[in-house]
Amino acid sequence: MGFLGETGERELRALYDAHALALLAYALRLCDGDRALAEDLVQETLVRAWRHLDRLDPTAAPVRPWLFTVAQHLAIDAHRARRARPPEVGDAALDAVPGLDRIESTLDRIVVTDALQSLSKEHRAVIVETYYRGRTVAEAAGVLGVPSGTVKSRCYYALRALKLALAERGVTT
Repeated sequence: MGFLGETGERELRALYDAHALALLAYALRLCDGDRALAEDLVQETLVRAWRHLDRLDPTAAPVRPWLFTVAQHLAIDAHRARRARPPEVGDAALDAVPGLDRIESTLDRIVVTDALQSLSKEHRAVIVETYYRGRTVAEAAGVLGVPSGTVKSRCYYALRALKLALAERGVTT
């Protein structure tokens, strides 16, 4: 014996056998042919009928109109719920979103740029010239108008300061 009890199971089975096909056909019309949604409506309608088995007396009044009314109300509720939330996006829209690698790369650039901004002007300049522009120490010295030894020294201290600035932003090396 199931959780409904023997009588409840028989009544629900009889209700299903007598009305499920007609209810599904009606639900398909309510859902514009969406079979999955129609089947959900039928299932929910029958769950509501099961909850009211004590009130459903086929000898007092026909049950089918009550089932159809419940299905119609559920379809209206489902339609309103779909209108109330944003529409779901398809695969084509998701394909237009940049890949995770590209997003991570962009976020890394933002963090590094922010950390570079926290450095002194002199330290930032030697990092930009040597690492980002790919200049040698001698070339950077010429562009910056300082001796090569100063560029080497500033690079050393700038990298230490940059490492600290990145650590403060949660970037670990």
